Amino acid sequence: MKSWILIAGLTAAAPALAQDDPPPAPIPGQVRVLEGCWAGTGEVMGKAVTIALAAKPIVEGTMFLIEAKSHAVADPKDRYAAHLVFGGKGPAPKSDQASAISGFWIDSFGGDFTAIGSGAATADGFDIAYAYPDASFVNRWRPAGEALSWTIVAKTAKAENAFARYDLKRTDCPKG
Repeated sequence: MKSWILIAGLTAAAPALAQDDPPPAPIPGQVRVLEGCWAGTGEVMGKAVTIALAAKPIVEGTMFLIEAKSHAVADPKDRYAAHLVFGGKGPAPKSDQASAISGFWIDSFGGDFTAIGSGAATADGFDIAYAYPDASFVNRWRPAGEALSWTIVAKTAKAENAFARYDLKRTDCPKG
C-alpha cells in the first residue's frame, strides 16, 4: 500500500518504503453490525432524552463513525451531539478471541472533553472505556437484531455508577 501525504490541499505519493505498510487492524463485527440509523429514548444523569444515531464506516473502511444527537424530553433546546470513532486494534484475532477496539470521543462540550478509548468485543457486543480525570466512562454496546442497548457507567476505584442508558431501534436513515 502506498502512503500519501496531504500538504496545503495537494496530494502526492510519499517516497517508496522498503516494504508495504501493514494492513490496518480489522473493525470487529460487533461494531460493524451497528451500521445504519437508530432512534430511541434514554436517561442521562436522571434526565429523560430522545436519541438518534447514524453509524457508518469511514476512511476507506478502516474506521467506524457513530454520530449521536440527543435532546432532553422536557426541553428540546437542551441538546447534545457526539462523534464516536472506532477502529480495530492489534493483529486480527483467532476465532475464539475478543478483538481489541480503539476509540475517540468528540462531543458538543468541546475540545476539553475529548477522550481516547480502549476496549474489546464481547460475545454480545462490545465495551469501550474513556478515561477522564474524575472517572473512566465505560460504554457497553449490546445490539440484538433490530434493537440496541447502550449503557454508560462512571467507574472509579471505589464504585461504578449509572451515567446514561439508551434503548434504540433500527430505523430508516434520513434521505441526503
